[in-house]
Amino acid sequence: MRRLLDALLRFGQRLAGGQVIASIETVTLLVSLFFALFCNQLFLSGMLAGYDMAQPGSWLLAGSLLVGLAAVHFIMLSPFMTRWTTKPLLALLLVATAFAVHFMTRYKVYLDTNMLRNVLATDVREARDLMTWSLIPQLLLYAALPLWLLSRFRLKPRTVGRALLVRLGSIVLALLVLGGAIFLNFQDIASLMRNNREFRFLVTPANYLYSLVQVSRSQALAVEAVREPVGADAQPGPGWKNRDKPVVMVMVLGETVRAANWGLSGYARQTTPELAAEAGIINFADVTSCGTDTETSLPCIFSPWGRRKYDEARIRNSESVLDVVARAGFRVVWVDNQSGCKGVCKGVESIRPDLAKSPDHCFGGECQDGALVDSLRQLVDETPGNLMIVLHQMGNHGPAYFKRYPDEFKAFKPACEDPDLPHCSEESIVNAYDNAIRYTDHVLASLVRTLRDHQSHDSALLYVSDHGESLGEKGLFLHGVPYKIAPEVQTKVPMVMWFSPGFAPSFALDTACLGKVAASPQSHDNLFHTFLGLLDVKTSVYAPEMDFSAKCRRG
Repeated sequence: MRRLLDALLRFGQRLAGGQVIASIETVTLLVSLFFALFCNQLFLSGMLAGYDMAQPGSWLLAGSLLVGLAAVHFIMLSPFMTRWTTKPLLALLLVATAFAVHFMTRYKVYLDTNMLRNVLATDVREARDLMTWSLIPQLLLYAALPLWLLSRFRLKPRTVGRALLVRLGSIVLALLVLGGAIFLNFQDIASLMRNNREFRFLVTPANYLYSLVQVSRSQALAVEAVREPVGADAQPGPGWKNRDKPVVMVMVLGETVRAANWGLSGYARQTTPELAAEAGIINFADVTSCGTDTETSLPCIFSPWGRRKYDEARIRNSESVLDVVARAGFRVVWVDNQSGCKGVCKGVESIRPDLAKSPDHCFGGECQDGALVDSLRQLVDETPGNLMIVLHQMGNHGPAYFKRYPDEFKAFKPACEDPDLPHCSEESIVNAYDNAIRYTDHVLASLVRTLRDHQSHDSALLYVSDHGESLGEKGLFLHGVPYKIAPEVQTKVPMVMWFSPGFAPSFALDTACLGKVAASPQSHDNLFHTFLGLLDVKTSVYAPEMDFSAKCRRG
């Protein structure tokens, strides 16, 4: 032991002096060991949960997992390590992994393909909310210090032939070590990974590297692919022949609002007082989302297949209900107050709120959701014919919930005003989140009043959130947990509908019947077909059994 300590001390002294000459394999192994020991606490704690660490078998399992993690990363990185790429690639990985470890441990998120797609789609204002002071010590410990140590190494030169031979031998040895580590605890490891497949998205940095490859591949295929037509035979139904007025259908696409905090659905607080005071509001109390993140839910909501026949590639590379409605003679406009439509609005008109026309709601280059009311008013005024509008809200986008509402909507106090949510109490986080819902309630009620005042059109409004949110329950924050293990607060969302006095009778819609339907479970899967049914758009892709309004329409 004394000799080992002396050797480590001499190595540290040489490293500090910048005199360590090492092979590429040695440097790659050291970085892989660093990843295994310091960057995979969530994976290891998940795998070892329920094991008594006082037992030798538990320590053997922990050791096997650590050895396996190091071997996996060594095998994964080795093919890309050369004399010219080793330091730049490892430096990039160390910085990226420091960020990944921070957000994974801080908010308990899984870096699967969907979450990485969300990360890549994040705009500057969203990213700014995530850059908190707690990130600095994480970067110093997980990036700055390892980068300094990496700079102390000088790579040993080798001939090409010897380098290839040594590299191949090291990979084979790593494979044998990995096999041995798994063999020692095969039953435990196999059972854990079979029953907790989502744990693989906690293995860092392998998780985000794998997900990055998958996202890049799907994006490349999407660029090459021609969008699959949907509802190419769409045309107005017989109900359009004797209409007196054009129609406005408004879909308000909420962001990160969970049903558990929705006043109309029985929440202890009245977070939706203005909607509760409006006549004709139909509240759907049990609605399930298609995904736990925007990148999944948005394309899924507007597709004919949904979660029940989920095929990500097909959904992303196909037309949506917006294209079908446009074929039936509607002007279709997507108004985005968020980070984009995730490909849904491709091929239809897309705009953002006009900052100059909404001075009360827009400042600092951004708009709060009240600007969507101004956008609606403008679009209806300038459109004499049939119009479908999607208003994509900023809603309750976290973690900076306190930025999503004006000061006059601070109904619940104290409200967390720190985007680093673990710094706040659970009560203040919920208060800020509920205040943001109060503002969404105001925006929705304002939209209803605006439509009611426009007598030139028969109008309808549907609001639904894309997914829910965790507010610290069981240590989870934000959203994006893999769907199979996601808590209900991330998959249950609010939905409401409203119809103008002229809309329902002109389409033979029984709103009292629809109110009864609203008491039964529904999902995002129903929306594609329900829109077509409500607007009397005839097409072979329409499935009446998926249209929750079908039983409430005569004829």
